[in-house]
Amino acid sequence: MSMPKEEGLDHSLAFLKEGYEFILHRRKSFQSNIFETTLLGKKAICLGGKEGAELFYNNDKFIRAGAAPNRLVKTLFGEGGVQTLDGEQHRNRKAMFMSIMTKTQLERLDKLLESEWEKASKQWEKTDRITLYKESQKILMKAACDWAGVPLDDEEKRTEQMRYLFESPAAVGPAHWKGRTSRSNSEEWIAGLVEQVRNGNLHATKEGALRVFSEHRDLDGKLLPKGIVAVEVLNILRPIVAISIYIVFSALALHQFPKEREGLKKGDGSIRRFVQEVRRFYPFFPATMAKVKQDFEWEGYQFKEGTMTLLDLYGNNHDPHLWEQPDLFRPDRFLEWKESPFDFIPQGGGDFDMGHRCAGEWVTIQVLEVSIDFLVSRMQYNVPDQDYSYSHSSMPSMPKSQMILADVRKLNN
Repeated sequence: MSMPKEEGLDHSLAFLKEGYEFILHRRKSFQSNIFETTLLGKKAICLGGKEGAELFYNNDKFIRAGAAPNRLVKTLFGEGGVQTLDGEQHRNRKAMFMSIMTKTQLERLDKLLESEWEKASKQWEKTDRITLYKESQKILMKAACDWAGVPLDDEEKRTEQMRYLFESPAAVGPAHWKGRTSRSNSEEWIAGLVEQVRNGNLHATKEGALRVFSEHRDLDGKLLPKGIVAVEVLNILRPIVAISIYIVFSALALHQFPKEREGLKKGDGSIRRFVQEVRRFYPFFPATMAKVKQDFEWEGYQFKEGTMTLLDLYGNNHDPHLWEQPDLFRPDRFLEWKESPFDFIPQGGGDFDMGHRCAGEWVTIQVLEVSIDFLVSRMQYNVPDQDYSYSHSSMPSMPKSQMILADVRKLNN
């Protein structure tokens, strides 16, 4: 069977221009959840739908090694990180991450976050207005470093470096190179701490990522190189700070859908549903990628070894075949959600332990639950007039104003 194919020499500029909706637009145009295009001068297959996601996360069909473009590796991921591994090596490294995602550890993160929100909200009372995007990053960075056992030597500098790691991959010019510089500087910082942990000069938290990762051994029983440990510790810190994007969108949703805000005070699980709808509705990751492991046929379509393949994350979360009225913000849709690992995939799909589903998804949900509880029940504020618009071509996307809050007052509950 002939795969639908987009005509033209290369569509990389169109991808940057259309951003999150690039794949979804073509799925609708072709009326197909699979099509071929050309990106960065190479053939690429784009997949969507529940069945497409299930195929994409079949580790017998696809590999991650060599799939990510260099500009992502040099900014967002780092070289040698878990996202780029396959097979037993990936399972060994993923187990390292999952070992710190215990109930006790996640509860400890909750308490750290609550403490940082408490301190921040008291400080905000002393000023007329704050920018939530910037302020929430400070909260998240301090809590993340404390949770990971990473001593935070220069809060403002290190927080800015984390921000550049996830803001720069799709940027061009100086903004992109700031991301590369931040990657190098951040890895050097963490590698120095790894060395201190290993020589006994730094007594890091026993259950924290810095110590656990520093002491982890690979399939050959060897300690990971300190540079790799640095990459993986940053794979804890960076994604937590990036949740600031979701916090901003959560505040936007609370403002634009005030009826939902009232419902969140009931304590009936509605905060979890609200969190999930924020993650479904608003843009975060546009797509994820892999390479075909070896030639195979699926649904009559031919997949050739080495072919770049993209899975439409944003598009699947807005697919009318998977979600009723997907362009409406309706948290109660999650009352009936069957928790499939292949339809709701804002941060990727598949299995947590054996597959490539984001190990930090639980962290994202818990961070947002704590943060939204503060925004709804533990502080009051006004939302002044501002530009709430956000672009589907900017990656990452967020309201242009970055959500300004005024007259913040902490509530004594």
